[in-house]
Amino acid sequence: MKLVKILLISLLSVQFALAQNTERKFINYSESVNVHSVEVSDGRYFIRLINDNMVGTTFIPKGQKITSPSHAVILKDIQKIKNVSETSTSVDLISDGISVHIQKSPFQISYKYKGKPIISEKNGYQKIAEGEAIDFNITNDEILMGGGARALGMNRRGNRLKLYNRAHYGYETHSELMNFTLPIVISSNKYMLHFDNAPIGYLDLDSKKDNTLAYETISGRKTYQVIAGDSWENIVENYTNLTGKQPLPPRWAFGNFSSRFGYHSQAETEATIKAFKDEKIPVDAVILDLYWFGKDIKGTMGNLQVYKDSFPNAKQMIQNLNDKGVKTVFITEPFILTTSKRWYEASNLGILAKDSVGNPFKFDFYFGNTGLIDIYNPKGEAWFWNIYKELAELGVAGVWGDLGEPEVHPEKLLHHTGTANEVHNIYGHDWARLIYEGYAKDFPSVRPFILMRAGYSGSQRYGLIPWSGDVNRTWGGLQSQPEIALQMGLQGLSYMHSDLGGFAGANLDDNLYIRWLQYGIFQPIYRPHAQEEVASEPVFRSARAKKLAKEAIELRYQLLPYNYSIAFENNQKGTPLMRPLFFEESDNKALYTNAATYLWGNDFLVTPILKDSVTTKEVYFPKGSVWFDFETDEKVVGGQTKMVKTKERSIPVYVRGGAFIPIANQMQTTAMYNPNKLQLHYYHDESITESEREMYIDDGETKNAFEKGMYELLGFESKLKKNRLEIELEAETGKNYATSTKNIEVVVHNIHKKPNKVKFRGKRVDFKWNKTYNTIRFTIAWNTKKERKITIKL
Repeated sequence: MKLVKILLISLLSVQFALAQNTERKFINYSESVNVHSVEVSDGRYFIRLINDNMVGTTFIPKGQKITSPSHAVILKDIQKIKNVSETSTSVDLISDGISVHIQKSPFQISYKYKGKPIISEKNGYQKIAEGEAIDFNITNDEILMGGGARALGMNRRGNRLKLYNRAHYGYETHSELMNFTLPIVISSNKYMLHFDNAPIGYLDLDSKKDNTLAYETISGRKTYQVIAGDSWENIVENYTNLTGKQPLPPRWAFGNFSSRFGYHSQAETEATIKAFKDEKIPVDAVILDLYWFGKDIKGTMGNLQVYKDSFPNAKQMIQNLNDKGVKTVFITEPFILTTSKRWYEASNLGILAKDSVGNPFKFDFYFGNTGLIDIYNPKGEAWFWNIYKELAELGVAGVWGDLGEPEVHPEKLLHHTGTANEVHNIYGHDWARLIYEGYAKDFPSVRPFILMRAGYSGSQRYGLIPWSGDVNRTWGGLQSQPEIALQMGLQGLSYMHSDLGGFAGANLDDNLYIRWLQYGIFQPIYRPHAQEEVASEPVFRSARAKKLAKEAIELRYQLLPYNYSIAFENNQKGTPLMRPLFFEESDNKALYTNAATYLWGNDFLVTPILKDSVTTKEVYFPKGSVWFDFETDEKVVGGQTKMVKTKERSIPVYVRGGAFIPIANQMQTTAMYNPNKLQLHYYHDESITESEREMYIDDGETKNAFEKGMYELLGFESKLKKNRLEIELEAETGKNYATSTKNIEVVVHNIHKKPNKVKFRGKRVDFKWNKTYNTIRFTIAWNTKKERKITIKL
């Protein structure tokens, strides 16, 4: 076996050594304060070990210097390299994880992780007709992902991906260019490559089929980071350590949204929420599109003031809705039309992007003749924040940043810090930063909700909630959604979601609507939204669609304690909410192209129904676990593919054996959520001798509640000893959190024979055994200040 491994590594090394840059000559190597400098004939490399799992490499050509900061990277820790070895032929920078091999002649830089080659520069840096490029050798069997939000299939190898954020109206199963284009490559060989540069360009994922990966750009930093790890969870955690973790959103963000394009008036908004309340369909937020500042779609963008003819008392409306547990979210755009009420104000204050002679750059697009707010000008940033501050003081709980690619961004337009093409891909990113930092300054305890249509590497640290744009209201539109969300979760933006039901087109299809909303239960944000010709809200759909949508929304609310806990895990570790199956089996190449089934958190296996009139659905069950049908408790042993029958009222969902799933009581709004009263489902199996999970609790609204000690973390652990099942309950309580007794109905699944007895705190408790579903149920009261044990004699 050792000989086989040596031969494999040798073959990889040979492949990485091909097509090197013979013109680049090594001159010398030096080290200064953990920065390793390699001088070559056409410039200088600077290599920094960030930690054992990440290394950053910068090339500065002769005559150039670094002038632009990183917009993505926040991790500044530079680690001392454990061992540096220079010989007449090479320099090796060796850590316990990632290592760098610098071959002097012919010159080449290559990277290994724990001794295994992962990637090497091919020609490395070079000038090309369109600007500059860095290229790399890759192995012939690598599956490549990344590049932001696209609909291309999970394996994006063979594509040359443009890095230019752009909306794609009405896309379906194929979209090469969308709102989030990120300079990130993710390889099935378990590494990530992040190109730390903002200007527009391309990612070439072996489009010429010569085992070459290339990054091309018009200008800027020649910096990239290689990120590795022992597992996919570890790799994503390392990347989000590098670029920032997603703050925990407010709890209401995990509820149902009422949204359409759009509500024309205060009366219509209030009537819509009344319909939800009358039908007893849970709802937590209502989103107001552009009619809040104008009567017409065209000509009013940039007013950014409540249009009182349609919304005569917005403040009272917002307060009334808030009293019902319903938050309001207002749309904003970065365009100020020349016909808007604020044009002269914006023009006179100098907050707009300019032309070559210093005047506001004016141009036409769908909504009218316009200028663009220059958020890179401190005056523009301050002016725009004051708009959001006024909305927050009005009572608005969340903001929506639309058209932030920017949707139209003329090349000749000039920003305070550079050209349109230099800042285009980071405009949405810095727009989110502007809002996030404004809240931190003026409303420091509030968790902002920031819905944005465009962003960049690291945008998650500003609380940016992305969505997949103007998807077509068709089955084709639905089919691309799991792929987009899974890919973005790998790239740090774990709250990627879709307009549930589809956005574009007046297509009335109840089957499509129902299946999309059922998928929505197990994706990050539950927000039906569409053009108004066909209602997006379940209260205005057919009786059948309304009934099934209500069931889906109610389940979404029941899963709140589970969903909030996986959101906390994402906040702490960067772990995606939606996870590809290769997280379970990283050596199974077939799973790298599978977006049909995915994990929701660690313990739900979900297979959305993406086509009409499907009677059976193929599901792969990852090996190493047993899985239980969420509705029937039917057991499936992992490591196999099965055809399962579909049902009208649900999509195929399975729970991992050994999971503890907390379930909340039904509620009409998350404001009614009571974490002190819940069901706790444990999925027992004889093959599982030990298992543990956690449930996170805080007030749902205080920013950084965990860091402030305002939390409770419930721990559940099972142990199986012969014929005795023990469940241990333990809680970690923050220093600023008051504990309360938990009243828990415990449901243990897969118990095929009535137990002899159940004990809690050493005393017998009454229980019910259901021999049809093979479950037992009993109720306990747990004072979380003390560890407790449940014992079930099987």
